[in-house]
Amino acid sequence: MAPWRMAVMLAICIATSALTSAPVFAADESPMPKLDIGKGGKCVDDPKFMRKNHMDVLKHQRDETMRQGIRGGKYSLAACVDCHASKKNNSVLGSNENFCQGCHEYVEVKIDCFECHSSKRKVVAEVSK
Repeated sequence: MAPWRMAVMLAICIATSALTSAPVFAADESPMPKLDIGKGGKCVDDPKFMRKNHMDVLKHQRDETMRQGIRGGKYSLAACVDCHASKKNNSVLGSNENFCQGCHEYVEVKIDCFECHSSKRKVVAEVSK
């Protein structure tokens, strides 16, 4: 599958999941996945831009972190996970309803970020006084 087609299908997948919970059929009659988008809300950038370019901005952020030691930038993978981890399992992986796994499975793209990085939202313990 051509990379541009994968990006387009991923964009359609994410856009459709935000608009409806019922399966929608694309031009090729494939049902779109139903995704749990976690907290959702306002993204760090325009959703249309993120659908098309998320892999590029994550690679750029990775390079800044690895080569320059810059952590916690605008396109931090940890921030993506914190926002998009499922409310059911606190992760972006685990089922085809989870945010990252669902779209990557749909467009048949291997997701390798989580071979090294955590797919789960950081849970901050609240200290009661």
